[in-house]
Amino acid sequence: MYNFIKRFLDILFSSIALLVLLPIFIPIVIILLLTGEHEVFYFQKRIGHNNRYFHIWKFATMLKNSPNIGTGYITTRNDPRVLPFGQFLRKTKLNELPQLINILKGDMSIIGPRPMVDKTFEAFPESIRYEIYSSRPGLSGIGSVIFRDEEEYVSRAVNYTEFYNQIIQPYKAELELWYGKNKNLTIDFKIIFLTVWAILSPKNQSVYKLFKNLPYCDLEQALVNFNNANS
Repeated sequence: MYNFIKRFLDILFSSIALLVLLPIFIPIVIILLLTGEHEVFYFQKRIGHNNRYFHIWKFATMLKNSPNIGTGYITTRNDPRVLPFGQFLRKTKLNELPQLINILKGDMSIIGPRPMVDKTFEAFPESIRYEIYSSRPGLSGIGSVIFRDEEEYVSRAVNYTEFYNQIIQPYKAELELWYGKNKNLTIDFKIIFLTVWAILSPKNQSVYKLFKNLPYCDLEQALVNFNNANS
């Protein structure tokens, strides 16, 4: 019943959102056509429900060859690969809104684990890989709320790749496994609220008050410890 209701709400809310957001989409499309590399959408292969591939939709914010330049799939604060208008789209999270089309198609849900690329996904132990995407990946999720400013932490690490692999990725796995074991409509609506609140107040820690049993990691202290150990 949960999956049926959730799919119904995904179709309903994504359809309404696309209609409501159309006046915002049109100027974004025009600006993207006239600036940067003149690309409007960015399509990327991601891992989806039951580990099947799909192509995620985003507004183009970076150079087309970004995965093969610089830091690869890891984006840092003030990343030179991000186009000027792309900075605005990423900061406001408007670049993620075309994923409403993925939701309408059934590739994604409003709330779920964030869809990963192969390189990131394959770094997880095999047992975890079979659990994370028992749910449809989401436009937002508990990992998105906790790591709303992931780029900042990565940028401050003395070795961004190792910090991501040793600290961020394992904690993300814990969070997504927690969601898979505890998911229900109440939790989904709380995550929607927290997603909006995180955009308005990025440093807010309400997530740990709403979810008492959520796996915890002091990311700030973890960053300090990592830098001290690797400097």
